Amino acid sequence: MRTVLGPTNHVVVVGAGLGGLACALHLAGAGREVTVLERSGHPGGQVGVLELDGHRFDTGPTMITSPELLAEPLHAVGEHLYDWIELIRLDPAYRAHFPDGTRLDVHADPDRMVAAIARLCGGKEAAGYLRFLRWARRLQSFERRDPAGHWRTLASEGARRRLTDFFADPRTQRLFAFRNLLTGRDPRVASYLDTVTEVWYPRGGMNAVPRALAAAAEKHGVSFRFHTEVTRVETRGDRAVAVHTADGERLTADAVVLNPDLPAAYGLLPGGAPARVRRLRPAPSCVVLHLGTRDDRGGYQRIAHHNLHFGRSWQRTFDEVVNRGELMSDPTVLVTNPSRTDPGAAPAGRQTYQVTVPVPNLKTAPVRWDGPVGRRYAGELLATLEARGYLDLGADLALSYVVTPDDWARQGMTFGTPFASAHTLRQSGPLRPGNLHPTLTNVVFTGSGTRPGVGVPMVLISGRAAARRVIGARS
Repeated sequence: MRTVLGPTNHVVVVGAGLGGLACALHLAGAGREVTVLERSGHPGGQVGVLELDGHRFDTGPTMITSPELLAEPLHAVGEHLYDWIELIRLDPAYRAHFPDGTRLDVHADPDRMVAAIARLCGGKEAAGYLRFLRWARRLQSFERRDPAGHWRTLASEGARRRLTDFFADPRTQRLFAFRNLLTGRDPRVASYLDTVTEVWYPRGGMNAVPRALAAAAEKHGVSFRFHTEVTRVETRGDRAVAVHTADGERLTADAVVLNPDLPAAYGLLPGGAPARVRRLRPAPSCVVLHLGTRDDRGGYQRIAHHNLHFGRSWQRTFDEVVNRGELMSDPTVLVTNPSRTDPGAAPAGRQTYQVTVPVPNLKTAPVRWDGPVGRRYAGELLATLEARGYLDLGADLALSYVVTPDDWARQGMTFGTPFASAHTLRQSGPLRPGNLHPTLTNVVFTGSGTRPGVGVPMVLISGRAAARRVIGARS
């Protein structure tokens, strides 16, 4: 594995997202002096928090699927995960609601999952799930061992495994391809994230994770500079030598780790992005409704913490969002109910809901979402949810807050997508751009834009991989 050349005593990490935080902890554990620069006032990046009138909403991911990967960067500085974060196991991980009125709970336990699929779809479909599970676990193992070194195996396995290799029922096909709708991948390709492992929720919300990582890093000597926007990385020859901020400050560095979305990260460097990065196709975006409701009726009893509500169309849904730049005519919706698991997410007698709906990114459909467009679409989504069983949801609302692609773009996310650039089949996982700059010998990338990919586990792995580029795999 190629590593950073020259001295690496002082490393500047740009961005306090999960990738940057994980990298900083691994570097601190290896004895490096680390400075983290973050333009916002708090750690977390996309793993943020929104607090409104006593209601707490996650503004990014809504779950942890691999606590052992979260434990790794803490272990690097001699800390233990459960001393810093309390995790609550979610069972089921998801509840899928299909347009024919049937439901399917997703369990990490294979026996329970096989039984649930057999009851709903029959024995052949359950046997297909077992084949899918073996494939998914093999792929997951390759990715976690070495996201770059096994790229040929990963590419061939991922490219040839279609949903129809495992599943014949349209309901299971949709369930195991839902993530593709968020990333823009081929809807015919199987996706295993969040469906073959246990799912956890941190007490205090997802932002408790970056807050804990940052506090542990600070305890072990990492310096954090919040409200500090980086404007460019100064280079000399084939090396980065300093980082410049909007306040006119110049911070020297032996190595630089960049955590922003990949196109934005290259924008800080001379010469801009290479052709491979410029060709990346951005993933779809999403609209998120953050809802606070009066809970006189105890909430909706047929739902779980995570709920997937599928529309009747599926292939057309992908065409609309990914290819044609249109809103879904028959939406597939993810509804998260965090106060069901963590009552502290809402005031007494209230519930919190987050409604996530994929929409085209701002490159595919340059819509102006500000003003009436976003509110009008929010009203349409509320009507869709009421039609799917959330009776009187609008009447019970105590507050409503809409997040649109324009909001994601203002946060620095390329083309207004929070799911990072990239996700045609040939741009996913190990075939994503590498994490070492092609010509600058001491610039490294971390986060969802580089290997191994999108999602909390993948980003934590990317932080570890970035640190290894700096300190060497055996350091």
